[in-house]
Amino acid sequence: MMEDKSRSAARGEILKGAGTPGEKERPGEIMADIGEPDSWKDKLKTLARQNKLAAFSAIVLILVILAAVFAPVVAPYDHLEQSLVNRLQDPSAAHLLGTDELGRDVLSRIIFGARISLTIGLVPTLISMAIGTVLGLCAGFYGGKTDFIIMRLADVMLAFPSLLLAMVVMYTMGGGLINIFIALSLVNWAGTARIVRSQTLSLKEKEFVEAAKSIGVKKWTIMFRHILPNCIPSLIVLFTLNIPSAILSEASLSFLGIGAQPPSASWGLMAVRGKKYLFSEPWLSIAPGAAIMIVVLAFNFLGDGLRDVLDPYLKEQ
Repeated sequence: MMEDKSRSAARGEILKGAGTPGEKERPGEIMADIGEPDSWKDKLKTLARQNKLAAFSAIVLILVILAAVFAPVVAPYDHLEQSLVNRLQDPSAAHLLGTDELGRDVLSRIIFGARISLTIGLVPTLISMAIGTVLGLCAGFYGGKTDFIIMRLADVMLAFPSLLLAMVVMYTMGGGLINIFIALSLVNWAGTARIVRSQTLSLKEKEFVEAAKSIGVKKWTIMFRHILPNCIPSLIVLFTLNIPSAILSEASLSFLGIGAQPPSASWGLMAVRGKKYLFSEPWLSIAPGAAIMIVVLAFNFLGDGLRDVLDPYLKEQ
């Protein structure tokens, strides 16, 4: 009898250890199967590991931004200081990129010009994306007449080249940085609106949105607290790709004489003012043109890398 009881107890212990897991073990097993979501730190590590070019582009952009912020410390000369005695000097140890037609140090003007060019890239992009995001959310969530009106207006904006529309606005309002911000903000929102609308149409059919509607959550709360956070990865990628477009648009407007105005040290304006010396002192146009090219390529490479990391469909593949 004692032997039978010991065998039964041993059998019970085995069944207890090898049978159906207890309630305390199930959540851990479920989390192990599902996997924890990647943090931003993990995503940055993945970006640095999988896309070296995007990581290098991020470092380049950080250095350019730091140089722009600390331009008075980094620049060897005052970018507005004129010296007609030293005008149009070749690159040398004293002036690494030479001097312009007024004797101003070209390197110093490029460093200070980063402030204006990056600001022109960032501010209109933020404004246009904010407008496009709100309109895209409204169009996709409400549908009907709201969707029709917003999308037809976006179609009209996309039917014309953005640079042409910016030229019309600039010729109407005049040159200057504020007018550039307004012009580029007005012509670049349509693309963002279409992307956000397409994602909103998909997300509003999800179960969590239906659950929020069923318990009486307000529509604006659903849009900005439940749908918008799921659009942020795409908006981040779009943001990095729209900034170089704004920088190039400002450079193009400067070539037409309606961009940044003297004595601003915009890269586009510097390239325009140096074109008449292109065959005698080519560095006056090549140096700011190279700065534009490096920053534009860096933003594009970074945007491609972020898309590979943040896009869930690419991650599944």
